[in-house]
Amino acid sequence: MTNVDVVEFEVADEHYALDISLAREIVEMVPITPVPRAPPHIAGIINLRGEITTVMNLSTLLGIPAAGSQERQKIIILVPEAAGGSNVGIIVDDVLSVMQISENDVEKMDDALTRDAFVKGIIKVNDKAAESGDAKNLIIWVDMQKVLEQLIGHPA
Repeated sequence: MTNVDVVEFEVADEHYALDISLAREIVEMVPITPVPRAPPHIAGIINLRGEITTVMNLSTLLGIPAAGSQERQKIIILVPEAAGGSNVGIIVDDVLSVMQISENDVEKMDDALTRDAFVKGIIKVNDKAAESGDAKNLIIWVDMQKVLEQLIGHPA
């Protein structure tokens, strides 16, 4: 049984996760400089400790309506290897936790669905709060490498 560490985050009041091996760091929201004529999923660029970093709107990439509140937004900076050597960050509404999951906690998706979706699987959370209905008990595990491969046109 293999365990995997993931970063759990929120976009539009839903819970998502991505492999922690893809995340370099998490930074607080900073002013983003818009790029003229950029595609809708590109929020703009930031200067992160002297490195120009492209910031993408994850909600736009995944086709999810944007949430109304922006006060807790964070930018997850991805490792350059994930994006073909580029410095890339994704905007999320909030970062909730880093958690370790086992293969038993992941429901695999149907092949027909995963071919078109950016989903690795559904993580089932088995805690007391989730069982009582007080918290979300399903987390969508985003296949971030698949998202980036489609954007940059070749495997990372």
